[in-house]
Amino acid sequence: MGQWLRDHRLLPDIIFCSTAKRAHKTAQKVIDSSGYSGPLELESSLYAARPEEYLAVLAGAADAHRRAMVVGHNPGLEELLEQLTGVYEPLPTAALAQVDLPLESWRDLDEPVRATLVGVWRPRELDV
Repeated sequence: MGQWLRDHRLLPDIIFCSTAKRAHKTAQKVIDSSGYSGPLELESSLYAARPEEYLAVLAGAADAHRRAMVVGHNPGLEELLEQLTGVYEPLPTAALAQVDLPLESWRDLDEPVRATLVGVWRPRELDV
């Protein structure tokens, strides 16, 4: 998935990752296969997180980071995607979902925001 991100010019500016071993391993595989060289922020609050915890972590991102990636767990990530976009999408391991957030600043995520679902990509569908 990391190479796919690189090939489609979707590399993030920052990655927030749960401290769980499996999530960290997934993030590291993305980093290794994509050539990503930005920060990896390990966040204990993302372990078994609800959408509110994901939003709180993202709301703390520096505005210099225009694109953020979150590596975490279900059902929280699926619930977050549905809360932001109004669309339910299953997110199996290593799936990617891209949303467009109408924000001037990450800190604006503390208010209700309606994002646009740009796409969802699953490893099996991409044959990666």
